[in-house]
Amino acid sequence: MALRSTIHKASLEISDLDRGYYGSHSLTLARHPSETDERMMVRLLAFAMYATEGLDFGAGLSESDEADLWVKDLTNAITLWIDVGQPDPRTTRKASRRAERTVVLTYGRGITPWWTRTAAELRDLTNLEVWSLTSEESSALAGLARRNMTLLALRQDGTVTFSDDSTSVEVNPVRLVP
Repeated sequence: MALRSTIHKASLEISDLDRGYYGSHSLTLARHPSETDERMMVRLLAFAMYATEGLDFGAGLSESDEADLWVKDLTNAITLWIDVGQPDPRTTRKASRRAERTVVLTYGRGITPWWTRTAAELRDLTNLEVWSLTSEESSALAGLARRNMTLLALRQDGTVTFSDDSTSVEVNPVRLVP
């Protein structure tokens, strides 16, 4: 029998001073059996960083042809594709052909070797952004993971601060591309 996803609920208040976006979101995150709290929370961070009307969680780990998060317009064209982790460059290249804008939010250990192998293959993609988190930042985010979460996300001057009623985690994504 196949393992089922674990459902997490998040009430997320976003104040993005950098983009002028403010919103309240009630989110359901299906955590794939092979997904860690760290990866799930980085997906939630990606949601906070790119929140806009129509941003949805895709199947991600469950379906290789879907983004972790994406925005589709009324014609079903993909306007934003977001992947979390260290995707294969062929997957990223394919996503960049399908979407107007493509984002990779990488985290944890092994970023430097992954980026060394990947950078040359992706340099010509003009619609690609690659952001990096340290392993300390992504681990700290994982510490906020609960089955039911109430979180605040404040983004100012590139820094994102996630907090619940007792803990605050500051994340400073570093842009690798362009």
